[in-house]
Amino acid sequence: MLETTIAEIAPPDPMAMTAARDLQARLTKPAGSLGALEELSVRLAGLAGVCPPPLPEPAAVAIFAGDHGVHTQRVTPWPQEVTAQMIGNFLAGGAVVNAFARQAGASVTVVDVGVAAPLPFPPADAAPADAAPADAAPADALSAEAPSGDAVPAPTGTTLAPPRLLDANVRRGTRDMTVTAALTRDEARAAVETGIRVAGELIDAGAGVLLTGDMGIANTTPAAALVAAFTGVDPEAATGRGTGVDDETYRRKVDVVRTALDRHRPDPADPLGVLAAVGGLEHAALAGLILGAAARRVPVLLDGVIAVSAALAAAALAPDAVGAMVAGHRSAEPGATVALRHLGLDPLVDLGLRLGEGTGALLALPVVVGAVRVLHEVATFDAAGVSEK
Repeated sequence: MLETTIAEIAPPDPMAMTAARDLQARLTKPAGSLGALEELSVRLAGLAGVCPPPLPEPAAVAIFAGDHGVHTQRVTPWPQEVTAQMIGNFLAGGAVVNAFARQAGASVTVVDVGVAAPLPFPPADAAPADAAPADAAPADALSAEAPSGDAVPAPTGTTLAPPRLLDANVRRGTRDMTVTAALTRDEARAAVETGIRVAGELIDAGAGVLLTGDMGIANTTPAAALVAAFTGVDPEAATGRGTGVDDETYRRKVDVVRTALDRHRPDPADPLGVLAAVGGLEHAALAGLILGAAARRVPVLLDGVIAVSAALAAAALAPDAVGAMVAGHRSAEPGATVALRHLGLDPLVDLGLRLGEGTGALLALPVVVGAVRVLHEVATFDAAGVSEK
């Protein structure tokens, strides 16, 4: 599946991009007056291969959740069980991502790709967690989904389905990357292919844009390792304070990232190997989500440092996948800026956010929709009878 998906990813369509630039020049506004929105509309036309491109709606948020063996190195004060507890909060509709998703009219899908603890709301008809070996990879199809709670009204008056949970657990958390590889290559591949399948299912269900979400206590540590591995920066430049750790914990976190990289010496020319050595299951699955969307020529709105570290892996696997990526915001985590610079992406908003979950991507969503709506709805000078300068 991975190789087939990569083979389907094509570069942006130059003719569609030229048509979008020409159309922007003829709209009733001064040339360049919409700033970055104009180039974004051109990029999205190139991705879709048509001008104007389809409106990027409806939106679907995919939150991939996993736990991390490196948590034992005390890189965060938060207990590991919070990952599973927050999944319960997502399904109950009580998290920040839920509030922002309701505002944006976006669906929320939570995917257990590597949670260590039993989930508070196990998927309907799924086998018990102990029915399969801990290292077992998911089957080709995702397990039955379980919606939770009642449908909620969207701002437009339409009804949003409640958040749902998918069971695609590859293993119950990664191994400690300072001791051994976090994942085997087979496990990393299984997680990437889970993300590809989720992208396909969401797009087949009608999604016009995918938004990345994540949940995993300690997951900014492997994110920093991925950023350093793919960009070559020093671990300290890629490592942030995550949930707001104190100075002692931050220094330990930098040392942990450095230790893991020194132990494994991951080769950025082998992206699957990098994900296996120092990545997380949610990072690998997010890379797959990006690849799956790029293969279908559907944009992916990236959230924070977890998403952009995964985007580095996706770009290493398929450079043309960058054409499907839109940087929603600039995370306060320093590794996010390093990764965005490496990818050549400019974030749409910069609000000092560092929550994750998909929150920054959701706040940027109206900007993306607006950039495309201009091409659909704004009159040209000729059509409006407006004189040009």
